[in-house]
Amino acid sequence: METPGFSPESFIGRSMISSLYIHIPFCRRKCLYCDFYSMPGHPAPLARDYVNALICRIEPLAQRFSTVYMGGGTPTVLENELLKRLLGALGKNLAQGAEFTVEANPESLDRRKLKMFADFGVNRLSVGIQSLDDRKLKKLGRIHDAARGVESIKMAAAAGFGNVSADLIFGVPGESLEDWRSELEEAARLPLTHVSAYSLTYEKGTPLFTAVKNRSIVPLEDEVVAGMYEASIDILALRGFKQYEVSNFAREGFGCRHNLSYWENNPYIGLGASAVSYSDGVRTKNVSDVAEYIRRHEEGRPAGESSEKLSPPRRARETAAVKIRTKDGIDFAWFRDKTGYDFMDLEGKAVSPLIEEGLLKFRKDGATPTGIALKRKGFLFCDTVSSALL
Repeated sequence: METPGFSPESFIGRSMISSLYIHIPFCRRKCLYCDFYSMPGHPAPLARDYVNALICRIEPLAQRFSTVYMGGGTPTVLENELLKRLLGALGKNLAQGAEFTVEANPESLDRRKLKMFADFGVNRLSVGIQSLDDRKLKKLGRIHDAARGVESIKMAAAAGFGNVSADLIFGVPGESLEDWRSELEEAARLPLTHVSAYSLTYEKGTPLFTAVKNRSIVPLEDEVVAGMYEASIDILALRGFKQYEVSNFAREGFGCRHNLSYWENNPYIGLGASAVSYSDGVRTKNVSDVAEYIRRHEEGRPAGESSEKLSPPRRARETAAVKIRTKDGIDFAWFRDKTGYDFMDLEGKAVSPLIEEGLLKFRKDGATPTGIALKRKGFLFCDTVSSALL
């Protein structure tokens, strides 16, 4: 459903919205697996105009957000002066005790940026090291090496950041289970509070997808990748990182609050090219073009290019589909309060075969089911489970 007049600014004043996402679409070079909206290179005038547009979208926002997440792309590729202006504009929107995350890449993170982040209230860093193996990094198209990845984590800790996350990718062609186990052990020794471990996917339109299609690379067997995933769960647990979502592991008290809010299907505002906003069952996506985003700002037009109004049953099913990804799963009382629907009345037909297949289990108080959650096998087939609940 198209809604040309929509803008995230229409969410202003809705105190229930506690999360803000800001998309920085610039990067030095696009990775071979990446299908997020981003553009390699960032001409100074374009980056300046884009930041100006973002600041003008931020200024009218009246909320104080409990979570703010700046992602990309690579936010740290911006020049320091632009970052300083953007971070400064967000200061009035941070609630007391807010979680403020910035994504960073090792090659563009330095001590000066770290000090700037700390000065403007950033208290969580998500560093895209992706691998601690130079061979894998080359296959993924990364532009830093493993040593730089390690250095960036240690540098952040030395700068006083007590909440640092690292992204890691497994299942790269040529990788062995022992290779991955070794990486996990090395990562667990770093000063990290959080690890996101993702299986490599071959998204349509990416160079890696084309390479698979042309048979110039051969993906690992599913059984090998599954073994790597299970190794992630076991090794990280032994090293103090508790799994709290399909791909996310954290030390006690360090789960990403921003992402947890997404997995509860809470409302949020998204600013920037390709960013998505969601509130009152309305989901809106901004234009996926930096120049057009800037143009609309200069012409006083909304950034949203399309909008979808979800029916109450659809909203409830989407809530089930995202919340089931978490380790705790879905509490039936919580689901009724959240959506107005009885979970089993809404999803019972979908759930029964998933339980029979050993993917889901009931949580019980005595003999009474009080909720539902993924079994270990279910984590391996989470996308199948989520799709069934939609």
